[in-house]
Amino acid sequence: MSFMMLIVEPIGQRAQRTPEEGHAAYDSMLQFAADLKSRGLLQDAQSLKSEKEGVKLQVRDGRQRLLDGPYAEAKEMIGGFFLLNCDTREQAIAIAAECPAAQWCTVEIRELGPCFA
Repeated sequence: MSFMMLIVEPIGQRAQRTPEEGHAAYDSMLQFAADLKSRGLLQDAQSLKSEKEGVKLQVRDGRQRLLDGPYAEAKEMIGGFFLLNCDTREQAIAIAAECPAAQWCTVEIRELGPCFA
């Protein structure tokens, strides 16, 4: 079964780190990803840039509306993801508990599947 592990971090948290702390956090996540890959559990993983560089799109009544960041109403952002191949939900949760980011973020685990289910 495939599970998406989303790294949900507080907006502004990255800016509070020193460059050295930021590199150390990123390196710990790279090592975590390499370990998952060596165990055959990782399908893909990516870090996302700050929400300030993102854009939101809505299409209503055939018209596009772009909403540039930052988004004042948001308190959290998706900082990255891991796409996992696990046997069970419990295994995905156990992997999330190993994730270094769980110490400074929230890790959301969701099984992939149709949106109508």
